[in-house]
Amino acid sequence: MFTFLPGSALGIQSIAGPQRIFGTAFTVRFAPVDIAKPGTVGDYLDDIPRGAVAVLDNAGRLDCTVWGGIMSQLAAHRGIAGAVINGVCRDTAEADQAGYPLYEAGRFMRTGKDRVQVDAVGEPVILGDVRVNAGDLVVADKDGVVVVPAARIRAVLRRALAMHAVERQIVSAGLAGMTLSEARRQFGYHALQRSPEQQAAHAG
Repeated sequence: MFTFLPGSALGIQSIAGPQRIFGTAFTVRFAPVDIAKPGTVGDYLDDIPRGAVAVLDNAGRLDCTVWGGIMSQLAAHRGIAGAVINGVCRDTAEADQAGYPLYEAGRFMRTGKDRVQVDAVGEPVILGDVRVNAGDLVVADKDGVVVVPAARIRAVLRRALAMHAVERQIVSAGLAGMTLSEARRQFGYHALQRSPEQQAAHAG
C-alpha cells in the first residue's frame, strides 16, 4: 500500500556550496552544554562514512552554530555528501570554496562551543518538521530537502522515476501541440500520487 510520507523538511534551504545532496543520513543531536561535564561539538566528523550526509539537530536554534569552516573543508576532502542542519552554520565562504553543500535554517557567526555539545549520535533527530533516522535517504536541490525512510527508499525512488517519465511525456506532448489538460489525462498524471485504494475510488 502506498501512503504519503511526511518527508519535506520545512525551513531547511541551501546556504552554501552546490545545491544538490544525495546520500544516507548520519545523525547527530545536540543539547545545551553540561557545565559540570562539557562535551565536544564536532569530533563525530571522524566517524561519518564517505558518501553519507551529516544530519545535525541543534533544536532549530538560530543563536549558535554547530558547523563551520574547518568542518566544511575536512568533510569535502573526505567525500561526505553534505551537511543538513536543524539550526544555523557559519563560515559559508569556506564551504563555497571547498564546494561543500550546506543546507540549514540560516547562517550566523556565533560558535556553539561552550553553548551546545553532542548529545547523541546515530539516534533519531528532527530536521525542520521531519523525523530522521540514521540510514534514511536525504535528497536536496534548489527547492529544499526531502527525507525518505530507509524501508521505503526503493518504493519511493520507483514512484519518483515513474512520475518523472510521465512529466517528460506531458511536456513533449504539450510542445507538440496537445493541450495540457489532454496530455495530463492521456498520461494519467493526476493518478500518479494516489494510492491504489484512492485510484479505485476515483474510478468507481
